[in-house]
Amino acid sequence: MPNCPQCLKSFSSARRVAAHLAQPKSKCHAWQRERLGLSLHSSSLTVGSTPNSSPSLDGFHDLPTCDGFDVVQPVHDAIDTFVPFGDSNFDGEEGIWNPSVAESAALLAELGQGRQIQPFSSAGEVFDTGETFLKRFELDPFSSFHRTNLYYPFSGLNDWEMANFLLMSASPVLLSIYSINRLVLRIIATSYPTKSPAILYFRDSLECIEALFNHPYYADHMMYTPFRVFTSAERVVREFSEWMSGDVAWRMQSKLPPGATLCGVILSSDKTHITNMCGGKVAHPLLISLANIKMAVRNKASSHAFLLNALMPVVEFIHPVHRICSVLEARLFHKCLDIVLQPLKVAARIGRMMSDPAGNLRHCFTPLAAYIVDTPEACMLACIRGKTSPVTMASYKDFGDAFQHERHTGARTLSQLSRIQCDPNDVERYFALCKDFRLSGVAEPFWRNWPLSDPANFLTPEPLHHWYRKFWDHDVQWCKNALGAPELDFRYSVLHPIVGMRHFKDGITALKQVTGRAQRDMQRFMVAVIGGAASRDVVIAVRALMDFRYLAQAPRITSIIQDRIKATLAEFHNHKDKITEEGLWRGAESGSALNHWFIPKLELMQSIAPSISELGAPVQWSADTTEHAHIEVIKEPASTTNHQNYDTQICRYLDRVERCRLFETATRLSTLGDADDTHDQDLAVEDDGAEDDELNMADDEDAMAILKDIWSSRRSVLDFFGVAEKLRAALPGSIPHPVRTFSSGATTLRINRRPSIKCISIDKAAELFDIPDL
Repeated sequence: MPNCPQCLKSFSSARRVAAHLAQPKSKCHAWQRERLGLSLHSSSLTVGSTPNSSPSLDGFHDLPTCDGFDVVQPVHDAIDTFVPFGDSNFDGEEGIWNPSVAESAALLAELGQGRQIQPFSSAGEVFDTGETFLKRFELDPFSSFHRTNLYYPFSGLNDWEMANFLLMSASPVLLSIYSINRLVLRIIATSYPTKSPAILYFRDSLECIEALFNHPYYADHMMYTPFRVFTSAERVVREFSEWMSGDVAWRMQSKLPPGATLCGVILSSDKTHITNMCGGKVAHPLLISLANIKMAVRNKASSHAFLLNALMPVVEFIHPVHRICSVLEARLFHKCLDIVLQPLKVAARIGRMMSDPAGNLRHCFTPLAAYIVDTPEACMLACIRGKTSPVTMASYKDFGDAFQHERHTGARTLSQLSRIQCDPNDVERYFALCKDFRLSGVAEPFWRNWPLSDPANFLTPEPLHHWYRKFWDHDVQWCKNALGAPELDFRYSVLHPIVGMRHFKDGITALKQVTGRAQRDMQRFMVAVIGGAASRDVVIAVRALMDFRYLAQAPRITSIIQDRIKATLAEFHNHKDKITEEGLWRGAESGSALNHWFIPKLELMQSIAPSISELGAPVQWSADTTEHAHIEVIKEPASTTNHQNYDTQICRYLDRVERCRLFETATRLSTLGDADDTHDQDLAVEDDGAEDDELNMADDEDAMAILKDIWSSRRSVLDFFGVAEKLRAALPGSIPHPVRTFSSGATTLRINRRPSIKCISIDKAAELFDIPDL
């Protein structure tokens, strides 16, 4: 464990050591300044900081800190951030300082070398002291009862634990013991008849954003200021990672008042089946999240960073023309979004004072940063007809072009809608007039009055559907037609099994329901499988798309890698004609060879490289997290219902779960605070400020452990050494033989239950694995 080089106190991480040494009144801080030869009073401050910014770690919150990513602030106090720690930094008794990689980067930045970070000036300022999570709990109307009984309205801890178990139980019988009647629903009026009423279930979208912005679990993973990262002091090569590192966030911040905090809103919607075998019940959830949360945390399903904002109505319109029914459904969806997102639009226009996890009050604006959807729903949100790109002016005949077409901005769409001289209530005629502009017939898009929100920006690339689904729908089919299905399956089946990777022992062509994980596993081997069997140009084209996906899915992308991504896509277009010449691109139903490239996802790939500099790394916009969130917010709650009125019971279940988690968080943090107060009263008051700092550091660690226990995954790591020891000490006959887990020294081995080779002779093994002296 790293320790302080002055007082030798151990800490859990290097960051804790840095924070300990940064305490202004501690002796260790004074020792550090003397050690590095710096004055006690620095004249430079972090750009955008204010004198009343009390937390000393705000500089870390404003900048990205991912695993393996060393943040270097371009200010004079950069050396303070990375201080020597650990025994390895000092050699012998002379105390020679050997800087680590992070420390060297800090010193290089101080000298004008190394990675440079340029934060947006006069952004993310703290205006006053707000309310922390616990402060809001103390302002509860029943706070007077909490002074005598922290678990009120329960009699005590045991009563609360029993109630928590019953309320969060998956049994539909137990759910009926407590009813929460705070469902916000609205029956939406429609101009055409429907088979069932259109009922919208939703909650305040601004309160959802404020809850995420104020949540203590994200305290160390929140960003408040847009920034630009350069790989060198010359500032020639940029590095893109978070949404805050892109140009869109920078431009949005420049249009806000000085000192304002940009809170980018992330939305996601997609239909999901509630019943799998029968009934055909479908839900259409609208999820909401915050782009200020770092993508490494936001994209973890266990972080619960995506909240259910609304359950959109799923109705069937009664109209003789099926295409008009689709137009009416799209209009209803935009109308519901208008209702649900109205508070966010107001906050994006005039701002909203919100408290961050540290209790600092900030003036926040909430434009739409990203909307994660698949391709058909993206066209519906952009008010574009099918066979048209939702983000460019390309139509289906232009999908195979080797260049990016002009962007289809929201201003252009609104201008085209204004030129349609027809009553929107006359749906048939209005839809016919929209054909000239390739519009879908939606007269009032939900984003029309949302400041700083443009579909050309917030309709982000979506890796799960745009890359991996395209690989299965097209790349695999080209290879299947080039080699033949039996040969392709045989080549996959004879591949040697690798631990951690899926082995397709029966091939891939007969698979029916293929998940995104399976598609990723297939593409690991595709180039090697078709090598030597397909023609050279076909292999080059498939490999170019493979390189494109692997380069674009990196969490940090420099402008050099961005150019390589463009080059790989250009390489595919230079060799794609061989696919059509050999008849490998065939119709799914007819099976006849096609000589065109009407593939929407292929055209969307042209927008990925430009979006990197605009929106950051594309991997953060993958629908993997939101698709998994559907299990937590839709499928699991639906399994606890009586299979009647799903929407109402799903909302009540989620309300209970969220209330239980918040109540448990507040009570456990309050218990920790009370224990610390009692401990402080027992300690004698000393003048050494470092002791107080160390206690505060320990308190922070305990609080974070509580938050991780409640809000993060509780999956335990299996100790194979312990399992092997128990098996070794077990009584004879009490365990099945042979054992599959055993250890030897510092190594433990676990044998699979179904080995790939169940029986083999010694001679065959020696020949197979090339071990002549076996």
